[in-house]
Amino acid sequence: MKAAGPHAQCYASLVPSPLTFALTATDPATQARAGVLTTPHGEVQTPVFMPVGTQGSVKAVHPELLHGLGAQIVLGNAYHLYLRPGHKLIQQLGGLARWTTWDGPMLTDSGGFQVFSLAHIRKINDEGVRFRSHLDGSEHMLTPELTMEIEQCLGADIAMVLDQPSAYPATRAATEEALGRTHRWAERCRQAHSRPDQALFPIVQGGFEADLRQQSAQTLVDLDFAGYAIGGLSVGEPKDVMWEMLQATTPHLPVEKPRYLMGVGSPEDLLAGIALGVDMFDCSFPTRIARNGALLTDTGRINIRNARFKTAETPVLDGCDCDTCTRFTAAYLHHLFMAHELLAYQLASVHNLRFMVRLAQDARRAVIDGWFAAFRAGFDAAFRPADAAVQAAQKTKWLEARQRKGVH
Repeated sequence: MKAAGPHAQCYASLVPSPLTFALTATDPATQARAGVLTTPHGEVQTPVFMPVGTQGSVKAVHPELLHGLGAQIVLGNAYHLYLRPGHKLIQQLGGLARWTTWDGPMLTDSGGFQVFSLAHIRKINDEGVRFRSHLDGSEHMLTPELTMEIEQCLGADIAMVLDQPSAYPATRAATEEALGRTHRWAERCRQAHSRPDQALFPIVQGGFEADLRQQSAQTLVDLDFAGYAIGGLSVGEPKDVMWEMLQATTPHLPVEKPRYLMGVGSPEDLLAGIALGVDMFDCSFPTRIARNGALLTDTGRINIRNARFKTAETPVLDGCDCDTCTRFTAAYLHHLFMAHELLAYQLASVHNLRFMVRLAQDARRAVIDGWFAAFRAGFDAAFRPADAAVQAAQKTKWLEARQRKGVH
């Protein structure tokens, strides 16, 4: 094992078990792929939706329920776990997997997005990011080296580098500055990372400039990481812009390595990302809306609090194989939410997560069977996103801006 300085002294050395990725099939009409990602804690069939367990817990969902709904890999967030309870304490307690009792593959985000969202209480320079904790106001300096210490202590199968996302909108000069720093930090993370049983992914940035996205992908590919994440999207930009940036990025990433689109995970976005060649997705969206009583169906979201569900003796979604739909009626869920019973959050979250996991599984089968494009078209024809009006307004605004710039 190579020496890695003081920040690498936080974990016990384990027997190496390198991450591998093998393509199973590609779709003839799109860039969609099906593959198998092998990690120290098991295989992951891709494309895959990954539930988010930011603080060591997928909100309201027991690990056994996660297994039951088909989750293959779960996320944790290094920023939040560093602040509370602390990465060294988690390491002393056996690492993130043992601490949470999740025995499948895990991935940890570096927390870069969370830190940079604290615009009013952080300062950035080439060394790192100085910020104040949102919990108690204490001051911290997050560097690439400390990020690697934290993630090696947590011990997930896949760790993310520290990066600097660009806000939307951002000037080209600001985007170029952030991109250069992201690349330098990726190199420092690679140098500081020394845990042999943990894969390291860099994060492609470049804001909303297609050529900078391509430059970022090519620069990070030259550094030869185990896989590649795509970050800085779904941060307020119109959907058309997001897909334009993704389309500009994926062709420049290695075919033989996994691709991870960070923080994107509504049903329609999942299929759009798969069509553009992405293998891995995560988002808090399914559990976040579940806690507000919004449940996913094949035709869009429903609000289980609506009076029409008070006497509904059918499940939330006919034919759904989740534990919620096979055991409980929509009327019961309606009652739980109206009575503010805590069980409501679990049952709704299980349903929404199963919906997303199953959608990724169905998409994988469609890729393998050669009809993904038709599968996606059928889903999109039936499913109406709740924010369709917002998306349409964003698209109009984006097209008008392009016309003013003389871009067609």
